[in-house]
Amino acid sequence: MKLIRFGQPGQERPGVLINDKRYDVSGFIPDFNESFFETDGLEKLKAVVEEHGTNLPEVAEDERVGCPVARPSKLLCIGLNYADHAKETGAPLPPEPVIFMKSTTAVVGPFDDVIIPKNSVKTDWEVELAVVIGKKASYVDEADAADHIAGYMLHNDISEREFQLERNGTWDKGKGCDTFAPLGPFMATPDEVADPDALRLWLNVNGKKMQDGNTSNFIFNVPFVISYVSQFMTLLPGDIISTGTPAGVGLGFNPPVYLKPGDVMELGIDGLGTQKQTTVAYGA
Repeated sequence: MKLIRFGQPGQERPGVLINDKRYDVSGFIPDFNESFFETDGLEKLKAVVEEHGTNLPEVAEDERVGCPVARPSKLLCIGLNYADHAKETGAPLPPEPVIFMKSTTAVVGPFDDVIIPKNSVKTDWEVELAVVIGKKASYVDEADAADHIAGYMLHNDISEREFQLERNGTWDKGKGCDTFAPLGPFMATPDEVADPDALRLWLNVNGKKMQDGNTSNFIFNVPFVISYVSQFMTLLPGDIISTGTPAGVGLGFNPPVYLKPGDVMELGIDGLGTQKQTTVAYGA
C-alpha cells in the first residue's frame, strides 16, 4: 500500500494511492499516527482498501500533499552513511553510525516551500531514504529489525552547514530549522519495495543533477541501523529514521554551492516518488 496525507498544514487527513489516484480513507482511519501503527492500523487499512478500493472518495487533484506520517515522536538521522559523501566532506569513515535528530517542527510536505533561515548563508540539500517504524523497538537484534518496519519514504534532509558545523554545538542546530524535513509524497509499505538496499536516489537543483547515488552503497544498511539506534533509545511506532545521503551535496563542491531564494530542488527515489521544493527567504 501507499499511504498519503492531504490537506492544509495541521489539518491533513489520511488517504491511499491506488494506481496513481488518491483516495480519502478518513471515514475509516483517523490518522496515520503513533496510535495507528501501534494498533495494527496497517492491517485495518488493508482491509478497508480491499473492501472499498476505488469506491473510496477521490481526493481533488489540487489538494496539498503533507507528510505521510502525522508528527512522529522522533525524527532521527544517520550521518555519513555513504563512503562517497564522507569523502567529499573530508570526514573519516565512521566506525559506528553517527546519529542526530531533526526537530519535528521541521516536517513539511514534499512540495512545500523550504525556508532559508534568518542569517543563513550555507543552506544545503540531501536526498535520503527514510524508514518508518511500525512497532516499538528496544534492543532489537539485526535479524529481527525488518519486523519493526512500517514502510519507506523519500526525505530531503535540508541542512544549514554553518549552523551545523561552525556554531559550537551538535549537528542538530543546522538540521532542525523550520521546513528542513520535506517527507513524502507517500509511505510505501515493505511489500512495495523490492530491496531497500538497491534503490537509486537523485536530486537536481535548478534542473542540474547534483546527486545520483544508490542505497547499495550504504556503509550501514537499514536493519543494522534500526538495531543500532534501538540500543540507545526506544523507537516508537511512527518514528522516522533517515538513512544518510550520497555524494553531491553543496558542501562537497570546491568552492561550496549553497541554496539561494528562488532555487528549485527536485528529487526522487526508485518506487518512492518525487519531490519538488522552491526555496524562499525567511520572512518573505
